[in-house]
Amino acid sequence: MRKPASMWSLETFGRQRLSRHFFMREFLYSEIGSFHQIANIPDDPELALAAGRQLCETLLEPLVETFGPICIRSGLRSWELNDFGNQRRLNCARSEADRAGHIWDRRDDRGRMGAMATVVIPWFADRYEAGRDWRDLAWWMHDHLAFDWLQFFPKLCAFNLGWREAPRGKITSYIAPRGTLLAEGRAPDVPRDERSRRYADFPVFRGLDLP
Repeated sequence: MRKPASMWSLETFGRQRLSRHFFMREFLYSEIGSFHQIANIPDDPELALAAGRQLCETLLEPLVETFGPICIRSGLRSWELNDFGNQRRLNCARSEADRAGHIWDRRDDRGRMGAMATVVIPWFADRYEAGRDWRDLAWWMHDHLAFDWLQFFPKLCAFNLGWREAPRGKITSYIAPRGTLLAEGRAPDVPRDERSRRYADFPVFRGLDLP
């Protein structure tokens, strides 16, 4: 597939289905792009689609089938849009560092394909706003999902959730206690039974009987 060069070809690209509940279109929206009139279009649509399908099938579908609807706050970013956001300090990492992250159509420096989305789970956000510890969700995700990087943010307990070939399983947070909860290649220092108690009231994993 060539890079979309017209509104109609971009519309067709947006209709590409990534998984049961997700289409490419919802990952293309960007407040930066909308406000500053920068088209958020990947240079390599095929790679972006392949990475996005893995992200959705491996990580996002299990969330939907457990917690119900989720909100995508940010998804794919083109190199141009991400550069713009980084240079103006609009919460975008350096593009070189975000390859196989929010920049779905570039492999990382080890040649690995990857994709990332910023997600809010309304079910958990309500509980977080009432004082629930973000680490309850972090350990649940560690014990149920094969993610590359999980990074939490204070507003609504949103998190970056990344899929990548040969995932690292890294967990970091900007919510107190800030920093690294689980480093790459490390085993948790919290025993499995203690982690399980933290999320004992969570819905059954992939337990929703969706039509």
